[in-house]
Amino acid sequence: MTTTTTTTGTATTPAPTGALNASRTAATAARVLRQLRHDPRTIALMILVPCVMLFLLRYVFDGSPRTFDNIGASLLGIFPLITMFLVTSIATLRERTSGTLERLLAMPLGKGDLIAGYALAFGALAIIQSALATGLAVWSLGLDVTGSPWLLLLVALLDALLGTALGLFVSAFAASEFQAVQFMPAVIFPQLLLCGLFTPRDNMHPALKAISDVLPMSYAVDGMNEVLKHTDMTTTFIRDTLIVAGCALLVLGLGAATLRRRTA
Repeated sequence: MTTTTTTTGTATTPAPTGALNASRTAATAARVLRQLRHDPRTIALMILVPCVMLFLLRYVFDGSPRTFDNIGASLLGIFPLITMFLVTSIATLRERTSGTLERLLAMPLGKGDLIAGYALAFGALAIIQSALATGLAVWSLGLDVTGSPWLLLLVALLDALLGTALGLFVSAFAASEFQAVQFMPAVIFPQLLLCGLFTPRDNMHPALKAISDVLPMSYAVDGMNEVLKHTDMTTTFIRDTLIVAGCALLVLGLGAATLRRRTA
């Protein structure tokens, strides 16, 4: 395992490569939140855009409220995932292209600490985002949910965290903010088409059904629909939420492994 060092005078300080350090992770999260506090447009994008999209969707189907009930729960999870993916990938790439990431990793700060700190910071905003979107859909827009709205919030939050993890991961492969946005058609759109939003996954071609079975958004949509209809709440719902959470943790680990100091 390689060790990165930074020299100050005659002393060298190795960058840690072991287990996560809670204080370094918390310090990273606090730094990211301080930066976001001075960027109101990014905060508005993360927190308000999913609410605006749900509001528009409700009144697009004003004459057919059952249609909103059928797809509203699914989109309640998809909108936060897409928003967090875009914002996180661009914000992380900006850190690398500006040289901030290189300076941070020259300090006693491991890649795992950095990725976990970003996940905590954006996760805090994801909680606010998911709570506002869920509350708006259920209590203001009249989304008819048979199951518990709190379970709907749980799945929406897991979806937002999955979007955060995917954004952190793909940022390692982009050389510019424009390229980061270009990853959206490659990473998000196939999942959007195959997740069961437009047609039940069982009705798809067997090859596409097999692909959809390994995409995390499919289980996010399934979990939302199970809460909406209050079906299979003990086994299938737990399985789907665990898959989404596990995918988020797996992608965060991959993000830490592929994180680069600078853009080539």
